[in-house]
Amino acid sequence: MFITIIAFIIVFGIIVTSHEFGHFIVAKKSGILVREFSIGMGPKLFATHKNGTTYTIRILPLGGYVRMAGLEDDEDTLQKGMPVNLILDQDEEVEKINTSHKVSLLNGLPIEVTEWDLIDDLYIEGYENGDEEKLRRFNVKPNAMIIETDGTEVQIAPRNVQYQSASLIRRILTNIAGPVNNFLLAILAFILIAGIQGGSVTTINTVGAVQENSVAQKAGLKKGDKIVAVEGKKTASWDSLSTAIGSRAGKKTELTINRDNKKQQVTLTPKSQNSGGQKVGMIGIQAGQKVDHSFGGIITYGFTQTYSVMKAVWDALVNMFHGFSLNDLGGPVAMYSFTQQATKYGLISVINLLAFLSINLGIVNLLPIPALDGGKLLLNIIEAIRGKPLDPSKETLITLIGFGFMMLLMILVTWNDIQRYFF
Repeated sequence: MFITIIAFIIVFGIIVTSHEFGHFIVAKKSGILVREFSIGMGPKLFATHKNGTTYTIRILPLGGYVRMAGLEDDEDTLQKGMPVNLILDQDEEVEKINTSHKVSLLNGLPIEVTEWDLIDDLYIEGYENGDEEKLRRFNVKPNAMIIETDGTEVQIAPRNVQYQSASLIRRILTNIAGPVNNFLLAILAFILIAGIQGGSVTTINTVGAVQENSVAQKAGLKKGDKIVAVEGKKTASWDSLSTAIGSRAGKKTELTINRDNKKQQVTLTPKSQNSGGQKVGMIGIQAGQKVDHSFGGIITYGFTQTYSVMKAVWDALVNMFHGFSLNDLGGPVAMYSFTQQATKYGLISVINLLAFLSINLGIVNLLPIPALDGGKLLLNIIEAIRGKPLDPSKETLITLIGFGFMMLLMILVTWNDIQRYFF
């Protein structure tokens, strides 16, 4: 169990960090201030600041986030009447604003805030030492720091470095960068698998092994038989063969096989088995494999496997519209269960799971649902068509509705996973 937990944390952490790093690096290149890049959630354990961004490690090793200036989840914590400490430079311009009781600043000037603008006019105004007869106004430097109530120190966000100030194409690239990074991670993971195996291994529609006392053995199938058609329909790949046989559960089925360069007909009835609440036909054979030991084959494997999994995930999403079930979805509990199974088969299985989950995260995030990257891209497209962005209040409302929907769906999926895997 301990190994499973560690593997789960590492796999989940790599996937999420990769996703957020995609947003982070493109946002920085696009001139958008990334105020915080966090690995983990909850109270912070460590923080450092460099080139405008505060990097934090937080106590819960699940998830992470990129905090871009100007988005709905990026708000400063100043309030009227709040006591703060200011650090001033020699020209009495504000270099740092401390709003936290957890942090003490030497030589800080205490004021009680009355007015402020850290976006356009860049000033803060208040009563010095709380004395209402000493109202003072200070200019704030564009790169000034603010220590928030939880003790996190981040840079202020003037309008020129906010998300909405970037061009539309730069915002589109920033939004799509997270999913793209997930796909790149999958490519690298599959290349790593091929390297560990000593070559790229691809499945072919040739029988690699026949299970004892299986439908296939009783029908006379042998290792090396190439199944070229099912019920007269050609099967050019193992995936098409699996799909064809899977749809014939309990039905008499004719296979066309190629044995020793001679075509033969074999008739059998696939055994019906339950898989994900559906009946699937099984005949008890394993795929044949083709190994390419060349360097080019290893690199190519990363791309072909990623494409294959992306296509399978997309097909599964499309099929959901023909009959939606919570069993078609999986949350953290399902991910943990998959990790538990993968760890039993070793490192390659865990890396394969990482690639599969990374592709899933990338594709799901591209769905046009508010609060997901795909929802943001949809708003970008609407802005391009209208020639102007949506009203910020409407955009925030749409995002909140999407976020609420996603939270409800996550609760339902998690509860369903608990029932499936533990009861």
